[in-house]
Amino acid sequence: MAEQPVPEIALLAQVLAAGSTEAPALRCSRRGSQPAAPARGPEDSKAPPLLSRRNSVLSRRSSFGMGLGSRRPSWMLQRRVSFSGLPIFQPILKTRLENTYRIGPDKGCRFDAEQVQRVLEGTLACALGTTVYSAQGSAPLALSLTELLQNQAKEVVPPRYKLVCHVVLGQQGQQSLLVASRGLWDPETDSFASATFSNASLFAVATVYGVYFE
Repeated sequence: MAEQPVPEIALLAQVLAAGSTEAPALRCSRRGSQPAAPARGPEDSKAPPLLSRRNSVLSRRSSFGMGLGSRRPSWMLQRRVSFSGLPIFQPILKTRLENTYRIGPDKGCRFDAEQVQRVLEGTLACALGTTVYSAQGSAPLALSLTELLQNQAKEVVPPRYKLVCHVVLGQQGQQSLLVASRGLWDPETDSFASATFSNASLFAVATVYGVYFE
């Protein structure tokens, strides 16, 4: 007769067989960094629907919105806004003044040539003084003198007068110089003032024309 296996030995053989079949599965799960993805059905393999341009614009505009009960910023209260939601600022219009219908200066508000001449003489004496002539610095010096004399003359000239300032600057060499000008204006309202200055190195001739602006 064949020998019957002992029940304890048969049970041990079944446990070892079961452990050998489960070991590869455990090893695979340990080696992978992530668990295996579940199987997908035919419906899951479809691509997500694309958003239309209108939906994207609505989503973009909604991002600028505020929550319920919150106060909107001032720029959101503008009537006209751009495509991005920012306000379109209107250009600043220039102020238009009414016509005064004046064709001449008021009484006692005319160009005073003697007063302007005194201002020119004092300004030239203070600005130049003992300045030495320089060929390279004569041009910027004449420009600065023109601006200075014009600003000083504005303080004593009545309003509604346009001023034109002209300065001649040269080296002192015992030479003769004649400065002349010619223009079209109204002798009843317009005038000019002129002043000269000279030292051992240079000379200057400044002229300011005052023209009434109607």
